[in-house]
Amino acid sequence: MSTAGLLLAALGAVVAVFGFARARGPWARYRALKAQEDNIARYESWRGGLRDTGPTGASVAMEMLRTQVRISAGIGGAGLVALLVGLFVVR
Repeated sequence: MSTAGLLLAALGAVVAVFGFARARGPWARYRALKAQEDNIARYESWRGGLRDTGPTGASVAMEMLRTQVRISAGIGGAGLVALLVGLFVVR
């Protein structure tokens, strides 16, 4: 294995870890907001009231968090690709 391959693999591993670690925070917050929104929807249906179908602050925040997770996962995926290229392609 060449030095360039090892360097690319190491850089890819660092970028992959960074990307996936960066995605953990927004993903956890997204799941918490989703659970809270589901709980409110269950309460509203039990109560018999109609829920407003317009966007809420939580739905806007969840969309922003999903965007952050997509970007971070893309960074992590690019790191994985660089890792694999460094390990298997560059010789």
